[in-house]
Amino acid sequence: MSKMKEKKRNEVWEQMWGDGLGRAGIILLALILVISIIGPILFPFDAKDVGTSAAQIMEAPSAEHILGTDEMGRDVFRELLLGARVSLFVGLTATAISILVGALVGLISGFYSGFMSNMLMRITDFFIALPVLPMIIVLAAVFGQSITITIAVIGLTSWPSTARIIRSQVVSIRERQYIERIRALGAKDSRIIMIHILPNVLPLIYANTVLVIAGSILSEATLAFLGLGDPVSVSWGTMLHYAFVTGAAGRGAWWYLVPPGIGIVLVVLAFTLIGHTLDKIMNPRLREY
Repeated sequence: MSKMKEKKRNEVWEQMWGDGLGRAGIILLALILVISIIGPILFPFDAKDVGTSAAQIMEAPSAEHILGTDEMGRDVFRELLLGARVSLFVGLTATAISILVGALVGLISGFYSGFMSNMLMRITDFFIALPVLPMIIVLAAVFGQSITITIAVIGLTSWPSTARIIRSQVVSIRERQYIERIRALGAKDSRIIMIHILPNVLPLIYANTVLVIAGSILSEATLAFLGLGDPVSVSWGTMLHYAFVTGAAGRGAWWYLVPPGIGIVLVVLAFTLIGHTLDKIMNPRLREY
């Protein structure tokens, strides 16, 4: 069984690498991950290392500061590297919460029928009907500004789409003959779900996870840009927020505005390309498009 799983993983990897968009997404994401991990180590950012004169405030790029300085005279390049790590951490952690909740709701509501399924679907519909961004903003404003709150708010508001997708697949699988035979042999529901249903929906979960990561990173950047992120942590969103409120655009300090914006675009693009390719591999009906 392990050899079959390994062979399947190798086939998926070969198909992803063979797809032009998938290969571009993998390379781009690998570069971003390397930069976010190694960058802050090689070029550590010190929030207390501020400028001592007006000339050092929003200073243009130079040999000493390759991306100039911010409103406090701090090095934007070092700030950008640290921001990459924080933005990715928030996006990945929030996605883990979202996928866990969505998968659990989708598995339970898809496997069971009656009151349990209807109740979970009504809760899911309630969250889907609510405008996500305003709800995230309200929750972040009520519960405070910290990385933990940001992660929890994003993770606990972005699971409904995952739950819907997984539920539809589980409903299809539970009606198959081999599931009926296993149930007739006396297998417990928990065993059927974990051993015979979950492995069949894992590819769908993997593909959806990559796309949810991109959305989580965008949500974090949006919250931070609106001033609802952690004020003591550096992320691409907080960089854009402080660049905006300190008038970087009016001063022509493009080096403070453009790099974090490009960083957000590139990381979301990388995850979107990988997610699209995975979805195409896992869903044969999409391969013709």
